[in-house]
Amino acid sequence: MKKILLLGLFSLFTVAMNAQIMWAGELESYAKEKFSDKWVETAEKLAPQLPLDKNNTLNYTKVIQAPGKTKAQLFLLVNYWYACNFNAGNASILLTDKDAGLIIGKGDVSDIAMYTAATNSYTVNLAPIIRTDIKEGKIRVTYTVPFFEVEKSVGGGLISAMGVGKSVNVGEKWTLDNCFPYSEKDLRKKTSAKAIVMAHAFSGVVMDKIEEAIKNDILKTENW
Repeated sequence: MKKILLLGLFSLFTVAMNAQIMWAGELESYAKEKFSDKWVETAEKLAPQLPLDKNNTLNYTKVIQAPGKTKAQLFLLVNYWYACNFNAGNASILLTDKDAGLIIGKGDVSDIAMYTAATNSYTVNLAPIIRTDIKEGKIRVTYTVPFFEVEKSVGGGLISAMGVGKSVNVGEKWTLDNCFPYSEKDLRKKTSAKAIVMAHAFSGVVMDKIEEAIKNDILKTENW
């Protein structure tokens, strides 16, 4: 019995350590429920609430209170949360500094939107930078979207369906100031709008999950 219990706990730990905060399909369902599936209209409504900063990036900040918890305790909690959620796909932990009380990670939600033109097709990926500053009794989470990482399939557009030519994959970045609703000239309007809404929705997910991890003390164990 004891052996089975240990195996079960090991399995749960393994799943947790290979988890991802949220997959694109889950995020899309969440965004539709929270806002709607009318991406262009939603992006237009959200635009006044989501101004770009001087670097043309989206920035969100939230201070989470954790009374009674020391800086060292919070660092362990947050570091464990990052370890569980930033080791799948292209997500990664970029920096940890216990003395400074700083952890920075790069999130990853692939395939949040797609766009197909006559000659090329595009797959949009979300890779926000998530920074956590830790002090006695509180943390500050900063969520930043500097741009969208895009996989461009040159020659993989509508014409390719006719069997004409071969496609070549290349990477490119879509800066937010060139995306709708920040740019009315954006020819990928619906795709950009969906990407912006998905990025906004993911910010709420990240903030909530970090706050939940702290309040529920994910490192708390039974006496042994």
